[in-house]
Amino acid sequence: MLIHSFNPPVRTLMGPGPSDVPPRVLEALSRPTIGHLDPAFITMMDELKELLQYAFQTENALTMPISAPGSAGMETCFVNLVEPGDKVIVCQNGVFGGRMKENVERCGGIAVLVEDAWGEAIDAGKLEDALKAHADTRIVAMVHAETSTGAQSNVATLVKLAHKHDCLTIVDTVTSLGGTPVKVDEWEIDAIYSGSQKCLSCTPGLSPVSFNERALDKVRNRKTRVQSWFMDLNLVMGYWGEGAKRAYHHTAPINALYSLHEALLILMEEGLDAAWKRHHKNHLALRAGLEAMGLTFIVKEADRLPQLNAVSIPDGVDDAAVRSRLLKEYNLEIGAGLGALAGKVWRIGLMGHSSRAENILLCIGALESVLGNMGAEIKLGVALPAMQKVLGKS
Repeated sequence: MLIHSFNPPVRTLMGPGPSDVPPRVLEALSRPTIGHLDPAFITMMDELKELLQYAFQTENALTMPISAPGSAGMETCFVNLVEPGDKVIVCQNGVFGGRMKENVERCGGIAVLVEDAWGEAIDAGKLEDALKAHADTRIVAMVHAETSTGAQSNVATLVKLAHKHDCLTIVDTVTSLGGTPVKVDEWEIDAIYSGSQKCLSCTPGLSPVSFNERALDKVRNRKTRVQSWFMDLNLVMGYWGEGAKRAYHHTAPINALYSLHEALLILMEEGLDAAWKRHHKNHLALRAGLEAMGLTFIVKEADRLPQLNAVSIPDGVDDAAVRSRLLKEYNLEIGAGLGALAGKVWRIGLMGHSSRAENILLCIGALESVLGNMGAEIKLGVALPAMQKVLGKS
């Protein structure tokens, strides 16, 4: 078989991730590769840590990207903080809370689930009841922005409850970082992880993490060794520590880190407040168009993520057929439902560089055209004007 260079089609990415990657970030990937202990690269690493501290709104010294996707950031938090026999309350309201439970159990911990319906925020009252019922709990884990449903939970309140019961906290912000407020120091989050490919609009494959001193005390005083050599913070910090002298740990993904540096620089240039406002405004525009068409959201407005919209599929409409036509006819990708929501919802992303007016226009126009052509019961000719009214507001 004759194999040629791979040239991917140009798509508009409006699913649950990855998001569109800006030209500046793609250009950064093409810059000359240098050694991972080169003094110039180490200077860039220090800047990258500072940029991540800004994104996370933290002064934590241990703030860095894990050289692997968001799932590895999750695992880094759990393998370092959970020891065999530790009781961990996991708040689950979607797919990714379930992955947290899996991590706890693989670390030898005891997982206690606090469950809420998919599409609902985590109930603080349920968490408090569980903490009272399990006084020996060591850690509380929660998902800030549940990618499988588009629901956002009140992490500040949940973390405060956990600390009231002397527990450490682990928080998943894979879909929220850069798109909605994440304030590590103000909310006193102990360990947090995210991903490069969503609201940061970088290429997939890196997982920003941050640990405060409470979390590091737990790591330093473990009774057992961290079960993962690669993710053991005691070793990784020899490479991501302070100053010019670094100990070799692994060969970092050099060019990928260039791209994350550029993506975070773009975020800093825009400003976090401006980025959060942009995501919110574009969500309102998308919502206006979808609701004018007659489509509905599964998450109530107060708990809805602006950057990840779970929309109910109209009765009688073939989920896969719609997504296939959007991809083939419009080069537009939206996401399918996961788990209990498979076949019931579309997940429409407005993350990072994908959160632009031209993308919303494309999405609304393409959806209306495809659904109308398939005979779905939607209102025609009203979605774009409704959306443009929102976009026209200052």
